Order: sequence, then structure tokens, then C-alpha cells
Amino acid sequence: MPLIELYDVAKVYTMGEVEVHALQGINLSIERGEYVALIGPSGSGKSTLMNTLGCLDRPTHGSYLLDGHEVVGMSREQRARIRNQQIGFVFQNFNLLARTSALENVELPLLYGPARSSRQRRKIANEMLDLVGLADRLDHHPGQLSGGQQQRVAIARALANMPNILMGDEPTGNLDTKTSREVIKLFRELNERQGLTVILVTHDIAVARAAKRNIVLRDGMIVCDTPDHDAAAAALHQEQFVDE
Repeated sequence: MPLIELYDVAKVYTMGEVEVHALQGINLSIERGEYVALIGPSGSGKSTLMNTLGCLDRPTHGSYLLDGHEVVGMSREQRARIRNQQIGFVFQNFNLLARTSALENVELPLLYGPARSSRQRRKIANEMLDLVGLADRLDHHPGQLSGGQQQRVAIARALANMPNILMGDEPTGNLDTKTSREVIKLFRELNERQGLTVILVTHDIAVARAAKRNIVLRDGMIVCDTPDHDAAAAALHQEQFVDE
């Protein structure tokens, strides 16, 4: 059974008298352990799709099965529980607490999961920071870390509750080229060594090439779903060319 199954999923936002169809008839399945990149220009629906997959938002229409459980009918509290226990998020802007150490930042989601002692939380946070190569930066605050190190702290925080799925929303958007490659390499290692299902949102085909499957979106629809990076790049270029 696939980990993620979407059937005829649509998302409509009402802005005054105008309806915006952010997603239109999305059918998609993702197996455990896949590494998927959602690609598309601004307004293509890729972030809306990630918000749907990450249980941050509910579809207007259709079905979303996560590990065999229907998400669409769940309450806000039920979806919050799923996010805490099954999904780790990494964002473009890191979203770290500025006056808090790397260790304390990683401990934060553990406060909202199963009851753990302070010692247990600290041990898990230590292990996660070691996993991302920051065992020597435990007491550093975000302002004392480079952009790449801050994103590694954010990844460690996303992993703290041992999720099944790691989601990244433009996770290299604020990083230079060299640091971007290092962060994407880490995502690949987590996928291959830890068996994590990884889903990245990006407009950058170079970032998408690290994934094993590329899904190109336009106008809320999937226009290409392929393991062939060149085919995905061609589809993305074709759609951008049409816009121009």
C-alpha cells in the first residue's frame, strides 16, 4: 500500500468574488522511501500541494489517504497530531528561535509529542544534531551559525520525532550554491540511509535532480511525473516558455 494516495484532489480559495483553483484534479501516489521533487514556477500549485500532503491544509474536494487513513475528514487537532508524529518540515527561512541554542531548538517539537523527560529530550536532540554533522555546535545560537548550519539545525529539528516523511519547502532558497549542494546531499543521505520518504518543493531543476522522481506542476495540475530529470527539465522549460 502506498504511503500517500491522492484521488481527484482540488483546492479552491475564495478571494472576494474570485475563486482561485490552486489544485485541479490531482491524482498521485508516493511509496515509502521515495525521494520526490515537486517542481514548478510561482503559482503552479506546488506549495499548495505540499501543504495538503503535510496536513497543513485540507482539500476542497477529493480524497487524501496517508498510510491508509483518510485525512480530509480529520479535525484540526487530528491533523496537528499527524504533523507532530509523522511529518518533519524544513522551510526556506529556517524558522529557528533566535535566542535559543541549537540543542534547545531541536528539543522544541519533543515538548509536544509523547511525554519524555528533559534528559530524554536532550539525548534525542544530541543524536539528531550529530546526525546532521553539528555535534560541535550544540550551544551555538542561530546568529552564531552560517546559513547552511542553521538549515542543518532545522533539519535536525524536523527529525526529532522520528517522522516517516521529511518535507522541504524551497529548503535551499536562502543558501549559496555550495551550501545548497551540501544540504541537498544531506537530504539524499537521509533518504538512502534512514529510509525516510523525502518530498521537496522547488523551482530549481538543479535541486530537483537530486530526487529520484520529479513531478512538474502548472496551473494546479500535474503535467509531468517522471524519474527522468531531462524530461522534467524539458517539461518545466516548455511550460515557462508558454508563459513568456
